[in-house]
Amino acid sequence: MLQFDLFAPSIPTPAPAPVVGLPDIVRIIAEHSGRPRYTFMVLDLIARAARTNGEAGPLVREGEVLVPIREWLAAAIAPSGARHHQRRATADKVRAALAAKGELPGDPVEAARRVDAELSERIRETGMTAISRAVSELVKAGLIRRHYQGFFVDHENRGAQRHAVYTVTDAVRAALQPSIVTSENRRQPYVRGAHAQPRAAAAR
Repeated sequence: MLQFDLFAPSIPTPAPAPVVGLPDIVRIIAEHSGRPRYTFMVLDLIARAARTNGEAGPLVREGEVLVPIREWLAAAIAPSGARHHQRRATADKVRAALAAKGELPGDPVEAARRVDAELSERIRETGMTAISRAVSELVKAGLIRRHYQGFFVDHENRGAQRHAVYTVTDAVRAALQPSIVTSENRRQPYVRGAHAQPRAAAAR
């Protein structure tokens, strides 16, 4: 027996309210994000890094190097979210973990360097995870679009040799009034240089 209600026309999902100003952006973010202040900072930085077509990434110029935009965002926001007591507690955990594995140098200076390097890497990874979560919330809210640019082929999903590109909608850009362009749209492979400093690989 056929169940005819299965073929009934579906009720269209209401379109999100148009963005006409900063209060609308704040309201929309609050409706979609568990950390609205953090997510707003991410959106503001993306808008500031966007080119005239609204795209930010895949690489952003940081001094003399080109950095994937997700890493750039994480590094830019990290100081605002840093807490001395939290960093110290995490450093103690890192030191204890290294000591338990027998990987903590006996020299105090070398031990401090090893702990600091491990701590910085943990903070970087945590920051990038938080950025991805905030961007996903912004995408669901309809404030930005995201795709992944490959060396040869772009794709909507992440993958090897693909870095994220974020596109800010015209309405959001008009509301935030982004500043001058800082992104670079260069299809260069990204590698991590000496001393864990990011750099763009030389063109072959």
